[in-house]
Amino acid sequence: MGSLRGVGNEHSRGRGRARGGPAQKRRPPGVGRKRCSGGGSGWFARVPPLRPRLSYGTLYLWAQRPPGTREEEEKMSQKQMKEAFVSNHNGTSVLEITEGLCLPALCILCRGLLIILSQHLGCSSHTWRTRFLIDFAFLIVPVVTTLTIFASFVLLEYLIVIIFGAGLLYETYCRRTCYAGMPVGKILEKFLKISIESEYIPAISCFRVINCAFTAVAILAVDFPLFPRRFAKTELYGTGAMDFGVGGFIFGTAMVCPEVRRKYTKGSRLCYLTKSLYSVWPLVFLGVGRLVIIKSIGYQEHLTEYGVHWNFFFTLIVVKLVTSLLLIIFPLNKSWIVAISITVFYQLALDFTPLKRLILYGSDGSGTRVGLLNANREGIISALGYVAIHMAGVQTGSYVLKKRSHIKDWIKVACCILLTATGFFLSLYIVQVNVEVASRRMANLAFCIWIVASCLILLSSLLLGDIILNFAQFLIKGATVPCSWKLIQSPAANRKHSESLVSEAEREEPTLCLITAMNRNQLIFFLLSNVTTGLVNLLVDTLHSSTLWALFVLNLYMFTNCLVIYVLHLQDKTVKFW
Repeated sequence: MGSLRGVGNEHSRGRGRARGGPAQKRRPPGVGRKRCSGGGSGWFARVPPLRPRLSYGTLYLWAQRPPGTREEEEKMSQKQMKEAFVSNHNGTSVLEITEGLCLPALCILCRGLLIILSQHLGCSSHTWRTRFLIDFAFLIVPVVTTLTIFASFVLLEYLIVIIFGAGLLYETYCRRTCYAGMPVGKILEKFLKISIESEYIPAISCFRVINCAFTAVAILAVDFPLFPRRFAKTELYGTGAMDFGVGGFIFGTAMVCPEVRRKYTKGSRLCYLTKSLYSVWPLVFLGVGRLVIIKSIGYQEHLTEYGVHWNFFFTLIVVKLVTSLLLIIFPLNKSWIVAISITVFYQLALDFTPLKRLILYGSDGSGTRVGLLNANREGIISALGYVAIHMAGVQTGSYVLKKRSHIKDWIKVACCILLTATGFFLSLYIVQVNVEVASRRMANLAFCIWIVASCLILLSSLLLGDIILNFAQFLIKGATVPCSWKLIQSPAANRKHSESLVSEAEREEPTLCLITAMNRNQLIFFLLSNVTTGLVNLLVDTLHSSTLWALFVLNLYMFTNCLVIYVLHLQDKTVKFW
């Protein structure tokens, strides 16, 4: 506990504003609040202005300030209010965040079942506008509502989605065109023998898209009052919904990194390292560009998130360079050993060296920001934790992307990942009770375990959803779902039809899928979301927006971003910087 002395003082700054709402506007000298020694509510109590202590001359001089000065003070006041609005929060429970993460997986399953049933009933529309609206309704709208108005009713959302999905699956089973007279046990037995197209793993694409949509909604929603403060990024300890974003992004990127896909199999290690160094230049450009823009326009910042100059792109650069070196030294199948070693040694350093005090209070112990390391201590040092998360993602990707063709093998994979996630959650409980609570600011051992466990349970949910979709496709002849596995072996009576259907699906379906579009241009979607978030904050008074207006802005913001990415996909455009 000695190393945490003074944490309360750091949290107390701005606590009244963070809990009580936006900070009050600047008052004239002599008008406002006074220190209370006894009565009143809270540390400060509002008192009426005392006429003897306030001169008309003071009021006159205050009101007659130059217009430029008043505008600068008002601008500064707005910036401080927004910074206080997103600071000093303690997060929520791990269970609540996990519930919110896995809900989109169920919604994607319901989307697929609805497409299959509508194809069978002959009412499926193949226009891109209809498909876009369906995908937006099932993928984006639930994320927006879960993070805002339905944040306290997630279990009710689960109940509604499960009932809706079960009804669709039951209706699909009753209207099946294959094995109509066969009992369900025999159908399942034959289903387990079928083969699928396994070179493409839709669950990984859906994982990356869900995390991207989750992050895009949260970065704007956090500036509105309807966003629960417990979902905001935590100040020191705890788990907030927004804390998952960076870790989930790094984990999802690691699962499909070039090393996992064996992209750099030819050439020497020096050649591989050169390619890795070259691949980070867009991140350098984006990181420096974001820094210059934020500082030049005076945009609000959460200082204890990364530091004064550091940002998410710089963390990605460090993670990319360090992990490239590690994967040259260690084989892919030993990535989990590297991840565990980094987190354990890093946690030992936090506990038995001055490293924790350096992160929390700076080199002088008083929170100094003088010098490059002190100014960006959170971002620089926490990169070690994200390196470990990336290595865990590499291990997961190398396991999931192994060649498998039978559906029963993928059932084993989904169950194995689910059991591993359960083990990680048990480990998280033990670590938080006996070692240290999760901290995004330090990216400590508990934080890394939490990120990996949450990613694994989301991935396993998506894999199980894909298997259920394949079962529905198995029951309905000619059914296809965008961004899902294709059956390459269906019932013998329909094998010829199935073989022709796969090639047709490959030609047509991928062009009408929002998930494929977002996965194809994920970086562009992320950049577009950041730019539009900044524009909304500059144009809209987010702190005083009503619930209906905030919901309208959030949905319009996501609709615009998704539509741009969707149109790029329809035009067969993949925007890359390298």
